[in-house]
Amino acid sequence: MSQTILIADDEQSIVDLLQYNLEKGGYEVVVAFNGADAVRMAHMHRPDLAVIDITMPGIDGLEVCTRLRHELGTPVILLTARDSEIDKIVGLEIGADDYVTKPFSPRELLARIKSVLRRVKNPAAAPAAPLHIGSLCLDSLTHEVRLGENSLALTAKEFALLEYLMRNANLALSRHAILDHVWGYDFYGDPRTVDVHVRRLREKVEADCGTPRLIVTVPGVGYKFHAEG
Repeated sequence: MSQTILIADDEQSIVDLLQYNLEKGGYEVVVAFNGADAVRMAHMHRPDLAVIDITMPGIDGLEVCTRLRHELGTPVILLTARDSEIDKIVGLEIGADDYVTKPFSPRELLARIKSVLRRVKNPAAAPAAPLHIGSLCLDSLTHEVRLGENSLALTAKEFALLEYLMRNANLALSRHAILDHVWGYDFYGDPRTVDVHVRRLREKVEADCGTPRLIVTVPGVGYKFHAEG
């Protein structure tokens, strides 16, 4: 059965180019030219993945991404004409699975679509036993993290990152190793994505982000989760 891809972009030429190449690649394609229609089409067709332009009239792509992730769990690849780091950071922090900067080659986008769909189709192995390190507890089965008596609200990527760090406590992990295990070996993004998520994670688990004691930086390497004893 063919997988369905939603394309949402207000540029007709971009939509036509993507639709042609995706249909040639064996995908079913539905299209939208603004944010409101993108949300409506997603609820109507339940696509396997959505390719969303950030700058669309009405509801912008970031809001569409947030709604599709929260309401339907749809994997999202963002398209942006702005090659600034802040755009990429914001997109990743709201739950986008990847981003592509315009101009792009259809071949590259198809590769990224296949990569995201593979990760969705082949999830990680069955959850392991809960992790307890100090006052921090992570439960893969219930997808919950508690710091003492407080429940922490983590994004999916923050949870995966924290779990990887905790399961490899006291080991220095490179940014590329973290990308391979958390984002997937064929992730095309910037390694600084790791730094962004570590910063956000520290804000939630550290008593003082300025002097982190749990998720520590290993100069010239990456990060490690410090477990005393």
